[in-house]
Amino acid sequence: MAGPHGDRRQGLSVRLRLTLSYAGFLVVANAALLAAVWVFLLRGRSETLDVPDRSDFLRALDPGNFGPVVFVPAGILVLAFLLLFGLVGGWILAGRMLTPLVRITDATRRVANGPHFHRIRLPGRRDEFRELADSFDTMLARLEAHVAEQQRFAANASHELRTPLAVTQALLDVARNDPDHDIRELVERLRVVNSRAIGLTEALLLLSRVNQRSFTREHVDLSLMAEEATETLLPLAEKHGITIETSGDTSITLGSPALLLQLTTNLLHNAIGHNLPDQGAVWVTTGVRADTAVLTVENTGEKLTPRSVATLTEPFQRGTERLHTGHAGVGLGLAIVKSITQAHDGTLTLTPRPAGGLRVTVRLPAASAHTRTDDERT
Repeated sequence: MAGPHGDRRQGLSVRLRLTLSYAGFLVVANAALLAAVWVFLLRGRSETLDVPDRSDFLRALDPGNFGPVVFVPAGILVLAFLLLFGLVGGWILAGRMLTPLVRITDATRRVANGPHFHRIRLPGRRDEFRELADSFDTMLARLEAHVAEQQRFAANASHELRTPLAVTQALLDVARNDPDHDIRELVERLRVVNSRAIGLTEALLLLSRVNQRSFTREHVDLSLMAEEATETLLPLAEKHGITIETSGDTSITLGSPALLLQLTTNLLHNAIGHNLPDQGAVWVTTGVRADTAVLTVENTGEKLTPRSVATLTEPFQRGTERLHTGHAGVGLGLAIVKSITQAHDGTLTLTPRPAGGLRVTVRLPAASAHTRTDDERT
């Protein structure tokens, strides 16, 4: 089977090419040195060191001269010795120089055919090979973390999708075994379970699209996104006695309006869902700080530990029990927020509030910073 680059013909190894280059350079340099010595020795005017003239070269090339008779055989022997010395020495030196590259190649093959926990850990002082090995180790660490995250995600997604399907199967079995069962109640419960399955599937599809970064970037004002999300979720907040305060300045970034609205809505919905049972509050602020568009969502609620907060952006993770079970989510709200933030080259920070609750800060490159970056690239 052909590789990604097709069938390539076998060429000379790097070590052999370095050896031939080293030996060839050594022979050429010494040939030039011998030629210069030859010309200067046969000049017959040792009192000066000026540039040889035409007569000097003619004398050096005269077959009847003493120089060609003695110097040419000696020069040939010297060049032959230098060629042999260059080949042997170049082979040894090239082998020593390429030893780190061999270790890197072996590590690449091991990782390609096996687990990702192998590391090169190349010793020695920093040089090009060490930097390459360190970069490779860093890439392997990120790849291992990504694979582990994907495995956890697949396992959690399977579990979450299996739950509504199992509930649906159980409800249908009950209806089949009990013909007198209330059909309206059965239909309503099936509708709720099916709605949850649809919501979970849509969230998984959105998460997949975000990771592909297949969207067009436009100028987006995060303050307008915050106002629109607040208007949408205000009835839900008022229903549970939660107040929402929105403030801040215009903060424009480049991105997808639909995705950034989804991000803001998820943050606000999460802040409402995980709040105090009575007289809770949510604060939404926007602004621009040092070429960064900032969106902050804070909410009251139970006290969280830094350890539990660190896992909230993982799929299907929840820091506390959702207080308003009538609006239970699918466990992907903050995971989607994290993916949207990363897709927009931003950073997401979660911090527990001392009084209880959570502070979520999204930092995205401001539109002016994007413009300068594009100008620098052009």
